[in-house]
Amino acid sequence: MLENVKHVVLVLSGKGGVGKSSVSVQLALTLARAGKKVGVLDIDLTGPNIPRMFNVEEEKVHQAPGGWIPVKVGDLGSAGDGVGSIECMSLGFLLRDRGDSVVWRGPKKTAMVRQFLTDVLWGDVDYLLVDTPPGTSDEHISLAEQLRSVSPDGAIVVTTPQAISTADVCKELNFCKKVGLDILGVIENMSGFVCPHCSTCTNIFSSGGGAVMAEQFGVDFFGAVPIDPAFNLMLERQKETTDEVGLLQRYGESKLFPVFEGITEKLLAKTEKAVANGSGNGEGG
Repeated sequence: MLENVKHVVLVLSGKGGVGKSSVSVQLALTLARAGKKVGVLDIDLTGPNIPRMFNVEEEKVHQAPGGWIPVKVGDLGSAGDGVGSIECMSLGFLLRDRGDSVVWRGPKKTAMVRQFLTDVLWGDVDYLLVDTPPGTSDEHISLAEQLRSVSPDGAIVVTTPQAISTADVCKELNFCKKVGLDILGVIENMSGFVCPHCSTCTNIFSSGGGAVMAEQFGVDFFGAVPIDPAFNLMLERQKETTDEVGLLQRYGESKLFPVFEGITEKLLAKTEKAVANGSGNGEGG
């Protein structure tokens, strides 16, 4: 099912609450603004947030001959010529109610991850972003094993600046090395807080931990992303919006877009260079 997916990128972290889903969504929006066809696979089985963040919670997954059809994110609007598209798949679409808890043992989680990777009809996709749960548990091991045959481009590892966070995320970097997964880069999320009134950025969680960790492990540092309450409000108020401004245009006007534009340029440079050199997932996997 991944044979027409050109690039597979995992978004990982050894710690919960660092904003992997937020990073995945912003990477998807930035890539779509760059004209890419993007798929987002949410395998955080106990906390599937991607449907809500893209305002597609009420959508249902449809079965087609050969597999599931991913949910298309609508109302992206126009962000200029050559705008891309976003599709997503998540366990959140399969739950009867958003508040339902998922109480599964390891084997069932593993089977669900395997089904997501083998039964979703992605079609022609430039980038498949895989939003993962925290840790290095069953889902991660199953994911690494299932993706081995398609040679994923690698992982973006997300941390917050504090030492207690980077200490946990170091375990994820070691996990990537053990399973042979390339580390594309490190993102330091929640690196400062942007005041909605004066736009001043304050380092409430300190800063620089992600850059130091990346240097210690000899991997690229993609950038530091501050907390911007306006971005969260933009996502939460999508249903209330009555104008015709699409999500891509709205995100392009946010303070975080230039930050992720720089991060995405680094991602594109690394993954497209890998294809040019004959490595990575490539067009045919």
